[in-house]
Amino acid sequence: MILRKLVVGPISSNCYIVGSESTGKGIVIDPGASGKKILSNVDELGLNINLIVLTHGHPDHAAAVKDVKKAMGAEVAIHTEDAKFMRRLSLVVSCPSSPDRLLKDGDIIHAGDLSFVVLHTPGHSPGGICLQGYGVLFSGDTLFRGSVGRTDFSSGNHHQLISSIHSKLLVLPDDTVVYPGHGADTTVGAERRTNPFLQN
Repeated sequence: MILRKLVVGPISSNCYIVGSESTGKGIVIDPGASGKKILSNVDELGLNINLIVLTHGHPDHAAAVKDVKKAMGAEVAIHTEDAKFMRRLSLVVSCPSSPDRLLKDGDIIHAGDLSFVVLHTPGHSPGGICLQGYGVLFSGDTLFRGSVGRTDFSSGNHHQLISSIHSKLLVLPDDTVVYPGHGADTTVGAERRTNPFLQN
């Protein structure tokens, strides 16, 4: 599996390029800014991007969607509950007003011969998702190293977020590597043991 992390935008969002070594096909997760930088890295990796996945509908994770979509001809996928954000986003950032694909819990995302399971983890936003497979978890703004996603937005729900993390993420193996929407990588085991928001 090809995996590259890029830090983009004014609040240092993590964008991930994931691809198959055998097929050369891939996906971009959360292109939050710096479309040219993302596309340059895609070219360097020699990947053909056919899907852009948004872990949620906030602008710091979606501002470069239109640039990547236009250059690669890729579809845009987001959870059904966050699709409503795209119309609002299109008024302020370079983002299409509607997705090409609506996701739900349990769906499978393909990157060539690779496949990742969609885990619906609402709380930071109603349609927040994580992608899980091959010993890794792309956690968006659900789970961070030593922290969890903000829930002080009008659509946030702290109780729901903590419930999502316990029921969907902490059940994964301890050595699952967590690639969050901001900040450093971690593991499920480390967060289960030390994350102060998850101890009660």
